[in-house]
Amino acid sequence: MLFELLTAAAEAAPQNKFGFKEALEQGGFIAYATVVILGVMSFGSFFILITKWIEQNKILSQYKDLKTSFWRAPTLKEGAAKLDKNSAWRQLVDDGLAAEEAHGKMTDALEAHDWLHGSLARSEASINARLAGGLPFLATVGATSPFIGLFGTVVGIYRALINIGIAGSASIDKVAGPVGEALIMTALGLLVAVPAVLAYNYLQARNKRIAELLGGFSTDVLANINSKGAIKPAVPAAPAAKPAAAAPAAKK
Repeated sequence: MLFELLTAAAEAAPQNKFGFKEALEQGGFIAYATVVILGVMSFGSFFILITKWIEQNKILSQYKDLKTSFWRAPTLKEGAAKLDKNSAWRQLVDDGLAAEEAHGKMTDALEAHDWLHGSLARSEASINARLAGGLPFLATVGATSPFIGLFGTVVGIYRALINIGIAGSASIDKVAGPVGEALIMTALGLLVAVPAVLAYNYLQARNKRIAELLGGFSTDVLANINSKGAIKPAVPAAPAAKPAAAAPAAKK
């Protein structure tokens, strides 16, 4: 008896004809296409944010090893062997050492210095370009997704006006669906744009910090090569070994 009453009450309750799904169905192909495009943009933005954040964190964590292990090595080659093979810092050292080997063919010392400086600058530029990969996509999403949502909004308002013209009156049941669709598209456009802009600014700021660290490390490597290893940045002293515990006195 109770089940029958609940079923009858559910059937008697008014059905919502203006939900998200219903709005998409009324919008047809244009509404679905707009949602799919915005969905792809949103997925791409979060994918780039996560992958770039991991890449940046890896480079920043590797920077700590430069003062604890790299600069304590007697030569750059031995120090480079302590760094990760595919790290940005290892790339700078390897490119600097390769330039040092090649500059022996130059007779002018000034040209040799410029060659070393240019080689390290190119290495820095390639690392910074790799770190900046994907950021243009975030900027594009942040700039265009509101307009894509606005396109869906315009289509929804246009459909509402058509319904008003056909019905001859602006009754709520004629315009609620298209207007609801228009508002949904506007909200989706903003929902995609705001995280993309925030992610772009956040990653860009971290890239600038990494570029500063790369520039300083490149300068230190150049000075070390030109001075034949005499110039090195100050490194913290190695932690002193703990004294061994005194052996207990032997009993007489």
